[in-house]
Amino acid sequence: MKKMNEITVSVVPCSAKPITFDETKCIGCNTCAKMCQCDVLLPSTEKGQHPIVAWPGECWYCGACVMMCPVEGAIHLQHPLMNRTKFVETIPDPNA
Repeated sequence: MKKMNEITVSVVPCSAKPITFDETKCIGCNTCAKMCQCDVLLPSTEKGQHPIVAWPGECWYCGACVMMCPVEGAIHLQHPLMNRTKFVETIPDPNA
């Protein structure tokens, strides 16, 4: 029988925290890690624990992890400040 090599991963330090988990809601199914297009998430080695956000600076903010999560509210995607927009409704000028 072939021996499997173990891989040790350390989380890369980054000021960005794009993905956070609500530990009371996350069921540890790792669906989000499977759906992540840029492999930011690694499946947790502990059953029932949320995935590891290993490379937060590489997140594309696509939202695939949030959309595919079977538990609503278990994952929160926080876009960087410069990517957030706020639309303000304008009031039409009656004289125009």
